[in-house]
Amino acid sequence: VQLQASGGGLVQEGGSLRLSCAASGGIFSRYVVGWFRQAPGKEREFVTAIRWSGGMTYYADSVKGRFTISKSRTKNTVYLQMNSLNPEDTAVYSCAAKIWDGSRWSDSSTYGRWGQGTLVTVSS
Repeated sequence: VQLQASGGGLVQEGGSLRLSCAASGGIFSRYVVGWFRQAPGKEREFVTAIRWSGGMTYYADSVKGRFTISKSRTKNTVYLQMNSLNPEDTAVYSCAAKIWDGSRWSDSSTYGRWGQGTLVTVSS
């Protein structure tokens, strides 16, 4: 499975963006798909993840109530809807996938497939 992330850009504080993570060369059916972000000078951090089968989701506290992860079976794509953005959300966002194996969804080291990052910049 190859991942292609897109949808980043510049947005004003309080605005919204939707990121996409499209899979090619396979399907997500047995996977957990996660979004991570890395701000300048900071470590990569977990944002959210979804289990493709069943749709279970998990969010970092920092984005709960503002971000929503979802999926489209027909497009084999995972989306990240980001609302009420603030400058602290500025980062390179990357999607990643792993076969669901019971490991922590927030642990980036357990993900074997990564897409390229997409930059999100929130201006104040």
